[in-house]
Amino acid sequence: MPIKVQSNLPAKKILEDENIFIMDETRALTQDIRPLRIAILNLMPLKEDTEVQLLRSLSNTPLQIDITFLTTSSYVGKNTAASHLEKFYLSYEDVKNIKFDGLIITGAPVEQMEFEEVDYWDELVKIMEWSKKNVTSTLHICWGAQAGLYYHFGIPKLPLDNKMFGVFKHKVLNRKVPLVRGFDDIFYAPHSRHTTVSREAIVNNPNLTILAESDEAGVFIAMADEGRQIFVTGHPEYDRVTLGKEYKRDKDKGLDIELPKNYYPEDNDDEKPYLVWRAHANAMYTNWLNYYVYQVTPYEL
Repeated sequence: MPIKVQSNLPAKKILEDENIFIMDETRALTQDIRPLRIAILNLMPLKEDTEVQLLRSLSNTPLQIDITFLTTSSYVGKNTAASHLEKFYLSYEDVKNIKFDGLIITGAPVEQMEFEEVDYWDELVKIMEWSKKNVTSTLHICWGAQAGLYYHFGIPKLPLDNKMFGVFKHKVLNRKVPLVRGFDDIFYAPHSRHTTVSREAIVNNPNLTILAESDEAGVFIAMADEGRQIFVTGHPEYDRVTLGKEYKRDKDKGLDIELPKNYYPEDNDDEKPYLVWRAHANAMYTNWLNYYVYQVTPYEL
């Protein structure tokens, strides 16, 4: 799929080296086609890594996608160069009068804080409220999913005794729903979080449907309003080494961190990690774009 990004975005070169078709603005102008407008609210600290992961995940359909990266203006992280943010990112104020076909709200390393204590919570609330009328479908990831479930449906997050960290087995509950079309009965996905949400609270909410879950990691995919809001509690976009980087970073800091489960061969962190979730991650993002964005979005936004 041709993904349209700014010509000098660093992620563009990385993905082109992987033979993923990334289209710059100049070439996009030569095509007589209305691309899907997808906004990505990137709340992750290592924004450039997340850019690569999400663009890779969105690259598997023939649709043309015009990507807009968003960041918060009420909080500016220290892990991404200010010049990168200034060049490639917009804020809510820049886009509040624009409609998008799709929106992705990423995770963030703030799950141990109360939602209202997060510096940019009020701004995120504005964005989530804005998305109801200005976005065809919103995909919430990890902490973004917890924030969305809390804001839209009043479902709180719950602390875990131990960090949910590793690659876990999941099962599909209703394969007739297009978002999980093509999934195997059992599939794997990464998780990295200190909190969870109550399965019972989701089941008891008539507006929500659980599509996939894990005996160990809990609810994985839930959906509301026929797919206008989708909540994914893990990180299907993670690449092979992301969990390993998190583990070694915390280990080097002297933090109490266990090996990510089901990740390294024989639990040996000197070995190359297994990559067992990419196919289902690609299927999920492709299904989202096709069935919940492209098939239902109006031609004139």
